[in-house]
Amino acid sequence: MLRSISAFIATAALACGPVMAAPMLMSGDWAKDACNAWNQDPRLTEDLKQSGWSANHDKERGFKIMQLYRNECRNTPRAEMHIAEKDGLATCVFGGKATTDKLNASADYVMHADTARWIEMGKGDYGPMRAMMFGRLQFEGPKGEAMRNMGPFERFLLLVGKVDGDASACPE
Repeated sequence: MLRSISAFIATAALACGPVMAAPMLMSGDWAKDACNAWNQDPRLTEDLKQSGWSANHDKERGFKIMQLYRNECRNTPRAEMHIAEKDGLATCVFGGKATTDKLNASADYVMHADTARWIEMGKGDYGPMRAMMFGRLQFEGPKGEAMRNMGPFERFLLLVGKVDGDASACPE
């Protein structure tokens, strides 16, 4: 009997195909998935174009950079997203492991928080204003610009909850 149950489970597992593990939260692979999710959200793509947010970029590069990391993983590679104006939208054109050493403080962003806080923000437990006021989200970049875009900023934080990510270890 035990042998037939084991055979059944093995057969069922093969029929379903391989189980793909979620990428590490805030890893390059996670950022790639977050980039795709960004492009599916009109509040991010349309509203951030209309507000002028995406037009404020490093003029030499032609895009904004957002780097993200978990405080517990500060010594591992950061996730990075590039946002550019494309086809009349604020489009994520790159998501991956950070490749930029020097950010433009008047256009680019760095955000970091404890893993538990990222997860809470991703669930919508609280928005960016509360997160920053209570020190749950550390933030570098053009603060006035971010304040004028709180609705889309909140949608961005919700991506953390929408994009599958494994928080059991740090990215490599």
